Amino acid sequence: MLPFFIGVLFTLLFTALINYRINRKVSIKEEAVQRLEQEKQIVIDFMHSISGAITGEKNRQKLFHKIIHAAITNTGAMSACIFEKKADERFYRIAVEGLFPPQNQASISALKHTSSRTDFIKNAYKTESYASGEGLVGSVAKTGKPILISRAKNDPRVIQHDDPALHIHSLMLAPVIYDESLIAILAVANPISGVPFDTMDFSLLQSLASQVGLAIQNSTTIQLQIEKNKIDLDLQLAQNIQNLLLPSNFPKNIPLEFAAHYLPAQKIGGDLYDVFEIDADSIGVAIADVSGKGIPASIVMAMCQTHLKHLIKQKTSPADILKLLNEELLKTMRPGMFVTLSLGIINIKTNTLTIARAGHEAPLFFSPNHKDKLFPIEVSGMALGIVPPDIFNQKIEDFTLSFQKDDVLVLYTDGVTEMENKKQVEFSADRLMRIIDKMSSKNAESIVSEIIKSLNNFSEGLEPIDDQTLLLIKYTGDPK
Repeated sequence: MLPFFIGVLFTLLFTALINYRINRKVSIKEEAVQRLEQEKQIVIDFMHSISGAITGEKNRQKLFHKIIHAAITNTGAMSACIFEKKADERFYRIAVEGLFPPQNQASISALKHTSSRTDFIKNAYKTESYASGEGLVGSVAKTGKPILISRAKNDPRVIQHDDPALHIHSLMLAPVIYDESLIAILAVANPISGVPFDTMDFSLLQSLASQVGLAIQNSTTIQLQIEKNKIDLDLQLAQNIQNLLLPSNFPKNIPLEFAAHYLPAQKIGGDLYDVFEIDADSIGVAIADVSGKGIPASIVMAMCQTHLKHLIKQKTSPADILKLLNEELLKTMRPGMFVTLSLGIINIKTNTLTIARAGHEAPLFFSPNHKDKLFPIEVSGMALGIVPPDIFNQKIEDFTLSFQKDDVLVLYTDGVTEMENKKQVEFSADRLMRIIDKMSSKNAESIVSEIIKSLNNFSEGLEPIDDQTLLLIKYTGDPK
């Protein structure tokens, strides 16, 4: 009978043990689930606490300060810092909150030679940096793996200062990674509770670090987009101003027709064309190409146009006007920039055209009464803004020819003739001349429209790599 009771007792004890172990596992599992839920909520709170910084903070260092403040709040640490990776591949302390002791050997000797702890901390924070593999920060940088040191007192990896206020009792470091790239190292030290960091705290820090990587990347992306939008707005404003500088209406009630085409390779360009009403009998026409592209070229273009509007009232000779313009541009243009320009003055009383060319593409001239009918006006000259007057003035000269009914003058920049197709063949001046010859009996607008159509067909959908500008003047003989 006794063996029977012993067997029953053993069975009950065994069953109780099994139930206890099952209940214990369930309890541990429930605790883990609760901890995960807590960690999840902490991460969510963390992201909420820095969300304003992500979208509104332009200063990167201030963004990091807000991140470590949120890290301290959510981990219960007394201090935290973040080390950012710079271009030299070293990790620099960019933000700190609380008294986070420096962890390089140089800081120990520096403290001995500093009059106060405040001065030491201030100087140490300015100079502290780590190479890959150097110290705890460098170790995380090299391996990409986080480090948990629950009890740091006797850990040889932790630098302990003589000053008790700088002692580290418990420490965690985690890499901040985005898209497999290491951005920074996040570190927290000394829990306020006095209880060492454990594996749960370690898991939380790693979760926070992954969110920091996302936050930093989002902030960078947002700020880049903001800067891009500002640049786009500035460029749009510059483009609008530039469009105002180019003539939209041409002189009326004179025996001349005008048509123009302007297509910058970028939002704003460095080409210029203009038509000037000098007096009752004289009309000035100009086209120019500033070296370079974008905003610098557009600024030079505006200066050139302003000077030209003023100078063309002072002289009747295009060559003399360009001599004065060269002197003005030499005063303001930066070295390495220059302007090519063709300037013509049409006298509708004497039916003449006088042209000077400062290194620009030779204007094309069509005249049914001329022996050559269609030819480039080759006249000597060199670009503006390169050489002083004593050299420039010797090279520039006027060329005068008859300009009568049905004659056509075409001024253009090299962006037209040098436009390439997919076979890398240029549009060329010859092709331009053939279109002018074919369309010469049409009005100015029709000729320019045909040139643009031919350019578009020739380019096979390729975008121009240089500004395209064209100004065409046709002598109709009748006031328009």
